Amino acid sequence: MSMMMIRLLSRNNSSSFSNLPMRCLHGASSDEAVSTYSRLRDIYNFHPPRPASEDPERKKKKPPKPQYRPPSSLEGVKKKMHSSLPFDFRFSYTESSSSVRPIGLREPKYSPFGPDRLNREWTGVCAPAVEEDPKLEEIRRKEREKIQGPPLTEAERKFLVELCQRNKTKRQINLGRDGLTHNMLNDIYNHWKHAEAVRVKCLGVPTLDMKNVIFHLEDKTYGQVVSKHCGTLVLYRGRNYDPKKRPKIPLMLWKPHEPVYPRLIKTTIDGLTIEETKAMRKKGLAVPPLTKLAKNGYYGSLVPMVRDAFLVTELVRIDCLGLEKKDYKKIGAKLRDLVPCILVTFDKEQVVIWRGKDYKPAEDEAEYPPSFIHHEGL
Repeated sequence: MSMMMIRLLSRNNSSSFSNLPMRCLHGASSDEAVSTYSRLRDIYNFHPPRPASEDPERKKKKPPKPQYRPPSSLEGVKKKMHSSLPFDFRFSYTESSSSVRPIGLREPKYSPFGPDRLNREWTGVCAPAVEEDPKLEEIRRKEREKIQGPPLTEAERKFLVELCQRNKTKRQINLGRDGLTHNMLNDIYNHWKHAEAVRVKCLGVPTLDMKNVIFHLEDKTYGQVVSKHCGTLVLYRGRNYDPKKRPKIPLMLWKPHEPVYPRLIKTTIDGLTIEETKAMRKKGLAVPPLTKLAKNGYYGSLVPMVRDAFLVTELVRIDCLGLEKKDYKKIGAKLRDLVPCILVTFDKEQVVIWRGKDYKPAEDEAEYPPSFIHHEGL
């Protein structure tokens, strides 16, 4: 009996559904749709969904996400940064000298650290240290000795050098034509956080005076160069170095323009007339080149080569074909101070130098500072 009732109900429902007009499913009018929905609700208890236009939840639009705005270096900060590093902040420590004063600036005195970010004023060349103490050098020496601790033994030094080989680690600081820059100090301290020593690869113009590079590396970081092979150095952080007490180093946000310095090549060489100067320049460009410098090479042996050449000839020509103009000009300026000699011309990408009338061979000086243990061939 129950099965028969279920079949009758299903027949009635199917017949009622079949009697529904098809127009309600395909674009029926509003009155017909309402009547159809009412019949569906009566038969199946069906409630149609609300139209999208009447849904209050959909009317509420989500607020748009704020547009991404990168941090700007022109925005001021609430508190200026103070750094206790006891030296003047320069863009490059090896390629600039405090003894040479510029004759002009190429841009206004905009601080490369950003406006109102450092409690030091930018002079256009450097940011001088605010505090000046007459015993500053003594304080720095004691601080460095405290960090370095007892000297390394030969076995310890060899172990550090072995750890910094290319097949052991990829940690390396690349020192290029700009020399030891200010931001490079932060990179060195980041490497010292995970390793006792870091490899420093030197190429280009700074390698002409490796003694200067080693001095500034040790002076600005309080570290110690324990090995040198051509342009590759190993910089040790010290026995008592604590990464948690690393100094605060404000980063330069952009590279400042180099100031205007006096011309390296003068119209006439001191002690010569105009005609003699022209004849010497023509003769210098005709002499055989002493050597040809490769781009971004190692120039550590150039100064001894020039000094030896001046023992037999008065003019030396160095072929700098392919080098950038600012690079071989820096090479000429370094040779003038290190050999010493007189610059003749930079024409045709050549560096021509003259030993002068009263030339005396320079005395051999200590090639490296006393704190550096000189080990070649490692």
